Amino acid sequence: MSFVQYGDTVKDGDTAIVFLGHESMFPVKVQHGTVTQTKYGVIRHSTDLIGKRYGSKVTCSKGGWVFILHPTPELWTMNLPHRTQILYSTDISIITMMLELKPGSIVCESGTGSGSLSHALIRTVAPTGHLYTVEFHQQRAEKAREEFQEHGVEHLVTVTNQDVCKNGFGVSNIADAVFLDIPSPWEAIGHAKSALKAEGGRICSFSPCIEQVQRTCLAMEECGFTEINTLEILLRVYNVRTISLQIPDLGRAAEGNSSTGFDSSNPSSQGSPCSDLQQGTVQFKSGVPLREMVGHTGYLTFATKS
Repeated sequence: MSFVQYGDTVKDGDTAIVFLGHESMFPVKVQHGTVTQTKYGVIRHSTDLIGKRYGSKVTCSKGGWVFILHPTPELWTMNLPHRTQILYSTDISIITMMLELKPGSIVCESGTGSGSLSHALIRTVAPTGHLYTVEFHQQRAEKAREEFQEHGVEHLVTVTNQDVCKNGFGVSNIADAVFLDIPSPWEAIGHAKSALKAEGGRICSFSPCIEQVQRTCLAMEECGFTEINTLEILLRVYNVRTISLQIPDLGRAAEGNSSTGFDSSNPSSQGSPCSDLQQGTVQFKSGVPLREMVGHTGYLTFATKS
């Protein structure tokens, strides 16, 4: 099993996603002789998982069932153990596009955090690219290195435990893109410029506060970066539901009156069928936005090395 190469069947040592429903799933490390508890009962790894095809329906001990899914960066983002705040697919998608990443690209990242963006970057640059990721916190760096090995992508990533603001990324003039997600990105702009290739390399900085963005943009200008721009991505989800509305009165009674010579002043006309019309209702499907939505996550600042 690898996050960048699909496997047909579940093997001992794989990381799989147990899917109970659209709002309920979790990762599990498949191990011979191990069991996993769910609300539908026990899943026995030796008999219920190992050797089964990914996507299979697995019946639990209480009679309920779950699906076993092959892991992807998107599913991992939704289910990973949080060691820090993470980036989600909404921001990740625009980052990979604006940094112009493709198979074979060399990318530098800081900090690694929980590895949400890292897995997406690795999948994008595989099979010939490489990710150099720097994490200041030693335990988080060690855990990230362990996860990359378990997920079969260790040959595509180098994890370094150091302060990027003081020591840089450990590489020079080879990166196609640099991504920064640190408290003071303006202190690392010089090191980012050194890591990027001679010209045309792209840089992205993620910051939750506009004051951080301002200082980062000034540092980019001082280092000679061009095409500096900042954007914010907001996701608006729509629900489809059935609603009932009254059929509108489009003036049929009035048209009937004029065509039949109806005279309201004539007492003999008070029994006209037009006066007995009743409005009905009609049901139809409608898309409506959620009343509550995820708002601001952070500002993304992009620039190009001239």
